[in-house]
This record gives sequence, structure tokens and C-alpha cells, in this order.
Amino acid sequence: MSGSSIAIVADRIGWEERRLIETAPAFGHRIDWVNDESLALGAEDSSLNGYDVVLIRSRSYTRGGLLAVQAEASGITTLNTAHAIQACENKLALRALLRKAGVPVADYRLVLSRKDFEKTLEELPLPLVLKPVFGGMGKRVTLIRDTDTAQSVYDYVEDLGHGFEQACLVEPFLDGGSSVRCFVVGRELIAAAEFTSAGEDWRSNAALGNRHQAMDHDPEVQKIVDGVVNELGEGIYGVDLFKTVDGYVVNEVNHAPAFRAITSATGVDIPSAVSRYVQELLA
Repeated sequence: MSGSSIAIVADRIGWEERRLIETAPAFGHRIDWVNDESLALGAEDSSLNGYDVVLIRSRSYTRGGLLAVQAEASGITTLNTAHAIQACENKLALRALLRKAGVPVADYRLVLSRKDFEKTLEELPLPLVLKPVFGGMGKRVTLIRDTDTAQSVYDYVEDLGHGFEQACLVEPFLDGGSSVRCFVVGRELIAAAEFTSAGEDWRSNAALGNRHQAMDHDPEVQKIVDGVVNELGEGIYGVDLFKTVDGYVVNEVNHAPAFRAITSATGVDIPSAVSRYVQELLA
């Protein structure tokens, strides 16, 4: 389908958004940036009416899912769906959903109070990783190496102003310093790269600009990615995996994934893949 109109809903135009906008005309698309902080969506009409597809790339862990719900209620096609975005925004909900479906996920404990935290310290051996239920890009992810540090870390958690910010997952630290980012468009795994922590930063998050290299096809990884897409539905995802002694496990799934690093590692033209997928979606 030619002449389609796409809105990128985001709070800023980054490297990825610029590449998507620049590539779109070659596929007959026009992409506009719509600031996700300047919308007042109502029940009867929508500031997004007139667009064939809304590509939601908000960095906010509240706005993306809410905007998708309202856009879908107005009959607008969203990428990703509200269901998928809301699952990805909540690490606990995502892991529960995938685990129930038989997709391997990283072990964890849900921590909502200091008592939860202290019980977790009794059950899981150090070192441990504490991360917010709502969050991404490696932010507020803390490595806990000893019990004294653990209590100090939780002091900061308790000082956070909102209850949802205090909700955390605590999980075993998988020593190895690497993770795998899988980029999915539609149902297809189009690129995969291994990210290794650089320098003194122990985190191997793809958004942190760590060392990376392309990864060959791995049937185990493909099976996990297929399982994720089966639960979330077709869309555009960054599926992050950890490797354990028992195989790969899902760490998280990003509904608005960065792709600069994985493009550098693999050479895959992700913006063109996204534009082709939109063509197929609207055909």
C-alpha cells in the first residue's frame, strides 16, 4: 500500500526515529513526529485521527501503554498493541505471562517491602541484582555484592516517592557479563547480537553502548523469540536474553527498542524492515 501516513509518538527524536523517518518515503510512507507530551486524547475523537498507523516509541513507562489504549479505542492501528506495550512496561507481568506459557525467564523475587527484601537475601545467594519493576535502559539497576551494601541500597528504594517506583525485582547475578539482544519485526527475528559489559560497568544493556558482535542463528534463541511473539502478538520488539548453565532465559522485552548498536553489530537495515512490515500490515 502506498501513500500511508504514520505517526511516531515519542517524547523526542533520537537516532532511531530519524532513521525511520528518512527511510519511510522509499516505501511510500510519510512519517510525522507527534510529541507524546502534547496529546490530549478524548473519548470521542483523537489527535491521532488521520494516521494509518501509530508507532509508539515513548520512553515513558506510563504514557506508551495508555496512549496505545486510547488510540486503539479510536480505531487506530498501533505498533505495538496496547496489550504488548503494557506487558513490556511491567517486568513482573511480562515474566509471569511468559513463564505461564512455558517461555524460560530469569529467576526473581518480587520485593514490595523491606521484609520482602530481607527474606530474599535469606533465600538467594549474593551477588544479586535489584531492578525496578517499571524501568528500562539499565537505569536504577543495582548490583548488590554484600549484605551491608544491600541494606543501604534498600534505604534509597524506600525513599522513592511513589509506590510503583518502590516495586522491585531481585534476581541472581549471572556472572558472565553478556546478554543477547534479539530484534523482532512482525514475527521474524531479523537480527541478534551479543552485548558484553565494557570497562568497569558490569551491565551489558544494549542501551549503554557496550561491546557488541553479531550472533549466528541459534535454534534455542529462535524458539524463545517465537514463544515471546506468540504471547505478545506480532510487533516490533527488542528481546533481551541472558545465558545460564541451563540455557537462555528472557530478561526483558522492550516495546520501543533502540537499534543503533545492533545495527552496528549486524549491518541489518532495521528501518527498511519496519517500513516493509507496515506495508504488509496495511495491504
